[in-house]
Amino acid sequence: MNLSTPRLLLYLRRCVGLALATVALAAQAQTFQFVALGDLPYGDPAKVGAPYRALIGGINRLQPAFSIHIGDFKSGSTRCTNEEFQTQLQHFGLFETALVFTPGDNEWTDCHRANNGTFDPLERLTALRSLFFPAGKSLGQAPLAVQSQATQNPAHAKFVENLRWQHQDVLFATLHIVGSNNNFEVRDARAVAEFMERDRANIAWIQDAFAQAQKSGATALVFAMQADVFDSKSIWDDFPAHSGFRTSIGETLLPLAAAARIPVLLIHGDSHVFRFDQPFTLNKAPITNLTRLEVPGANDMRAVHVTVDTRAAQPWAVRLVEAGR
Repeated sequence: MNLSTPRLLLYLRRCVGLALATVALAAQAQTFQFVALGDLPYGDPAKVGAPYRALIGGINRLQPAFSIHIGDFKSGSTRCTNEEFQTQLQHFGLFETALVFTPGDNEWTDCHRANNGTFDPLERLTALRSLFFPAGKSLGQAPLAVQSQATQNPAHAKFVENLRWQHQDVLFATLHIVGSNNNFEVRDARAVAEFMERDRANIAWIQDAFAQAQKSGATALVFAMQADVFDSKSIWDDFPAHSGFRTSIGETLLPLAAAARIPVLLIHGDSHVFRFDQPFTLNKAPITNLTRLEVPGANDMRAVHVTVDTRAAQPWAVRLVEAGR
């Protein structure tokens, strides 16, 4: 190439500019955002419907890759009617990107209460599964392609709600682990039988997620569920024998996370307090690669915007999202 000095300088500037743009695009490809929310909306639809829809509008303006609702789409003192289910399904349809949902206790385990309409919890669970989990995809206006435990693990074929998907190099999985001690109610034989079956499915899905993360070369792993697993802790043990979270979390997720060489994020709700910390231990030692994100909810009508930078040792950065923002 025979170029004069000015042309050579211009050529070099263009090459440098192209290289910088390539580097910038590569860095951008390693960073993405999603939104987590849950325990919303609570209360009288006439009072909370408009603020909730305004929050969804604020989430849409952020244009996250997807959003995750971690359950309890109604309060524990409102009726578990088909009409309520349809209303919340319509709310999920307002999300302009994908919306992934995992159930909470208020949608089914607590529906036997008189102020919930004295429904059969297992019938409500069947209704949830038929309405909110279309085969092979999430909810929202731009659904994600997802894998379900029902199709990936035929031994647990009824668990259409346990979902998995990978975004860039991060593997996401939902777990059907709920409040009210995960429906482990020893005074109710039907509840215990349901809990035992679902607990086995969740354990298998957790194990499979860690195996899939290793197989796919994922750089991080995210779990989303409803329950605050410390709700049943004792002064001696985080997961005592009566805890509905002992086997799935204490004996399965925590040891696997501690042994993993990648960052793990556990998202939940249930207690309605925003927390972003590392409270988990194994054999009294902190699990430094396992982070907990608890979303606000109930009277705190906010969501959490999560930025993921897969290049960072701790890839999670969070900020709260308010209605209309």
